[in-house]
Amino acid sequence: MKRFYLLLSGAFLMCSLLHAQVDSAEYTDDEEDYSMYDDLDFAEEGAKRYCSPKIEGLSPAKLIYFGYDAMSPYSMSLDSLTTKDGQTTYDSHEEKEIILTHGIRMGCNIPVISKNSIVWQMGLNYWETRFEGADGRTPNIVMQQHANTFRTLGINTTLFKPLDDKQFILFQGSADLNGDYTFGDMMSLKYLKYSAAVLWGKRPTEKTQWAVGLARTYRVGELNYIPVIMYNWTDIDNKWGAEVLFPARAKVRRTINPRNMLLAGFELQGQSYRLYKDPTLRNEDLEIRRGEIRLGIDYQFSLKNFIWISAQAGYRINYRYDVDRLENGNEIYRAFGLLSDAPYAMENSLSNPLYFNVSLNLVSP
Repeated sequence: MKRFYLLLSGAFLMCSLLHAQVDSAEYTDDEEDYSMYDDLDFAEEGAKRYCSPKIEGLSPAKLIYFGYDAMSPYSMSLDSLTTKDGQTTYDSHEEKEIILTHGIRMGCNIPVISKNSIVWQMGLNYWETRFEGADGRTPNIVMQQHANTFRTLGINTTLFKPLDDKQFILFQGSADLNGDYTFGDMMSLKYLKYSAAVLWGKRPTEKTQWAVGLARTYRVGELNYIPVIMYNWTDIDNKWGAEVLFPARAKVRRTINPRNMLLAGFELQGQSYRLYKDPTLRNEDLEIRRGEIRLGIDYQFSLKNFIWISAQAGYRINYRYDVDRLENGNEIYRAFGLLSDAPYAMENSLSNPLYFNVSLNLVSP
C-alpha cells in the first residue's frame, strides 16, 4: 500500500512537471471540461482556420485534483447468492445499515499535443469507496469476511480534432481496473474495463458548442452502448450557461463572477467491480454492477490564482447494486434487459442517502 501511494504520488508529480513544461496558453471525472484547451494558437491569416475545443464561460478544467467523497447512513437489502453449481449461499435476505461510505478521489489531466489542428490530452485517476457497517463488520456484497473497499485505478485520453472553423470530432477513451483488490494482491490487467465515446459536432459561436455520437460505457454499472449528446452554452452576459453530456450528466451554471460559480443538475456514476479478494468469490467470476444517479449542487471558487475548491452536496439515488456472473470469462450483455433475461447471481437494493464531495484543484489558466 505505501509503495503504491509513493508510485501514485510520483505519477501526479510527473503530471505537474509535464504541465509546467507546456505553455499554459496552449493547453476527463470521466469526461473533460475543455477549457484546458483555451487560447490555442490559431492559423495565421490566409491559412486554414480551426475551431477551438472550448467556449466562453465554462467551469475551469481540473489539471490536478485531490478530493474526498462521503455519504450519510443508508440501508442495504441483500438477496441470496447463487453459485455456479446452483447452490444458494448467504441466504439470509438480511438488511444491513451502512453508517458511512467514503473515500479519496484524485487524478491529473495533462496536455500531450496542443496544436491548432489537433489537441491530445492524457490523464490518470484513482478512486476509493470504503463501506463501514453499523455492527463493525465489513458490509461488502455478502456482508461477511470479504473486503470493504472498492478501488478504481485508471488511465484516460481525449483527442479533439477540428475539421474546419466550425466542425470537430471528439474521441474519449479510458481503461479502469475496478475491484476489491489490495495493492499486495493486485488483479490481473485482463480485468480492465474499457470505455469510449466518439462524437461529431459544431461550434457555431464562441458561446455555443454541440455534438452527437455513440459511447461504450459502464456509467450505470453494466456495459451499454448508447447515443450521447453534448451541449455547452453560455448566455450573452456570461451569467448563465449549460454543461451537458447526456445521459452522463447535465448541469445549469450560474456565474457569480469569474472566480465564483454555482452548478446544479445530475450526474450518473458507476462501474463494474470484480469481487477478487476472497478466493471463493474469485473463482465464481462475480462482479458488482454498481450505478447511481447524483442530484446536487456544486459550488466552485478560486482560493488563490489557479487553485480552486469545489464543494458538492446532494441526493444519491441507487440505480443498481446487483451481482452478475461472467459466462466463460465474458460479461452478459443485457442492453438494459432487452437482449438477455439471464438471472443475476444476486440482486440487492440500497436506500438513498445524501452525498458530499470536496476537492482541491489546480485548474487551467
